[in-house]
Amino acid sequence: MNYLLLATVIIAGIALILLGISLRRGTRTFLKFRGERIVSCPETHQPAAVRVTAGKAALEAALGREELNVCQCSRWPEKEDCPQGCLDQVKEAPAACLVWNIMNRWYEGQSCAYCQKPFTQIHWHDHPPALVDADGQSVLWNEVAPEQLQETMRTHAPVCWNCYIAETFRREHAELVTDRPVH
Repeated sequence: MNYLLLATVIIAGIALILLGISLRRGTRTFLKFRGERIVSCPETHQPAAVRVTAGKAALEAALGREELNVCQCSRWPEKEDCPQGCLDQVKEAPAACLVWNIMNRWYEGQSCAYCQKPFTQIHWHDHPPALVDADGQSVLWNEVAPEQLQETMRTHAPVCWNCYIAETFRREHAELVTDRPVH
């Protein structure tokens, strides 16, 4: 009887270990493939914003399979039946094409166009940085369509949250602003 109990415990232990490995693999896959990405569309060679089915990919990975699918694309619905060749770029460099990482790299080492303070730690959710064009029109980075981000980064300068708020107020409510000379 002790051998049967021992065998049951060993089998249960092995099953738990395998389940843990599967869950870990699934979690890693989910974290690796979540979020919006910018890829070069294989058809047009222009930037396109895509999202992959990270949850489904995680489940597939937990089951020992690797399958990625696009669930959103800036070229849809017109090109929804495309062969999804852009997934090769996502698989090859999942972190490099993630919008969040692209923006982090762009702001790193730059200074605000208005106050000249260097960008250090960015509070993306409560105080997101912005961008300003040559005409002084500013926009928060997350209000730019992802497929337009690369072009926007070429034509705009970085702006910190504080200056974005101040300059937006100045532009929208000029009658309430009094400029004083700096001493």
